[in-house]
Amino acid sequence: MGKKSQDVVSGYLQQQMLIAMPAMADPNFSRSVTLLCQHNEEGAIGITINRQSGVTLGELLFQLNIPCESEKIASMIVLEGGPVSPDHGFVLHTPVEGFDSSIEINDDIMVTTSRDVLSAIAAGKGPQQFLVALGYAGWGDGQLESEMRQNAWLSVAADKGILFDSALQNRWEKAVGKLGININDLHGVGGHA
Repeated sequence: MGKKSQDVVSGYLQQQMLIAMPAMADPNFSRSVTLLCQHNEEGAIGITINRQSGVTLGELLFQLNIPCESEKIASMIVLEGGPVSPDHGFVLHTPVEGFDSSIEINDDIMVTTSRDVLSAIAAGKGPQQFLVALGYAGWGDGQLESEMRQNAWLSVAADKGILFDSALQNRWEKAVGKLGININDLHGVGGHA
């Protein structure tokens, strides 16, 4: 395996959603679903997709001096994407090219961090489907892999339907359901072979 740590397999969690196990004690992640945006030898970055912040999109746009005439857009909730850098915004959206800073998660989902996507959304010219989040979840080199071995997380393929079409309060159950298991059958601790 060369000099690379055997604990890190670059990118094996790309295009995945992390599902917090029921016994997750960290209040930042209890019953959370986190879309991984990056996973490599330096660590992982994800956006939690089922935590409501206390901010509406209209309030955020106002703070950024971006005019918004649409009450529907202004009243949308902003998600709490994670405990790291809660002043940084992320827009998860269906694919649209042309924004200054976007990364493709999979064929159905992109993440954009540049202000131009918010301007387009406010003008009613943004992506067809989108979520806005403040902050992100981050793991250092090998940290997420260690948490996976400790049975803190399950993973499932990133799913556009869960992200954009499921009610916020149902996303954890929907993600668990993709695994084909009953939530009541999940236990806080697991065995190791």
